Amino acid sequence: MAQQAWNLALLQMDIAIGEPERNFAKLERLLEEAAAHEPKPDVIMFPEMWNTGYALEQIQELSDVNGERTDALLSAFSKKHGVLIIGGSIAEKKEGGVYNTIYAYDREGGRVADYSKIHLFRLMDEEKFLQSGERVGQLELDGVPAGMMICYDIRFPELTRKLALGGAQIVFVPAEWPNPRLHHWRTLLMARAIENQMFVVSCNRVGVSGTTEFFGHSMVIDPWGEVLAEGDESEQIIRAQVDLSTVAEVRSRIPIFEDRRPQLY
Repeated sequence: MAQQAWNLALLQMDIAIGEPERNFAKLERLLEEAAAHEPKPDVIMFPEMWNTGYALEQIQELSDVNGERTDALLSAFSKKHGVLIIGGSIAEKKEGGVYNTIYAYDREGGRVADYSKIHLFRLMDEEKFLQSGERVGQLELDGVPAGMMICYDIRFPELTRKLALGGAQIVFVPAEWPNPRLHHWRTLLMARAIENQMFVVSCNRVGVSGTTEFFGHSMVIDPWGEVLAEGDESEQIIRAQVDLSTVAEVRSRIPIFEDRRPQLY
């Protein structure tokens, strides 16, 4: 039977643009700090493009070839500590180009899923340097149906609904969401939780990259749209517990999935 309560740890970190060595070192330190906390986390998650930041002009040289370095680190860590990992996202170089990709791991260090961002953000020129993914981010963690999206994806409600219709009870959203759009960030995440009656767990970066400021405010939102935990604008680890049984309770109270009329939409 799937575990019903998870302790979450969100690594809301600053990212050194174009400096993978610094970013890997910081992530390793934050991972160990998160794992040492009591109660021990069941799930650890971190932001979008944490290995390189948005160093898009140099992304071909800086990206992780086939994700090998990332995979080695996260697989070994999850196995050592027996934790689930939603590995933020990385610049991953594969045949065909560079992708913005999440890796997810089970408690034995096995990579159970990956997801490459399907909506590229034109305001940051992603489409000029990155390839878009071609499938949705569905997975299972500890027997729990879940989903993964990345940053700009939350502006497309069809994607979250597809994950919900596929059974997802919780969706993870790593991001580099900048000022001045904090209101959009909070509103969209809460809307995705409410309209799909699921947990939404987001991890945003902090710090400054060029002229762009990132505000953090990583969030854990329950299926009623209530914010269970929210970060501030500093580098920190945000912790929360989610009771996954809440999803079935909320969906039975307000049966939106049964009341849908997709033939009219």
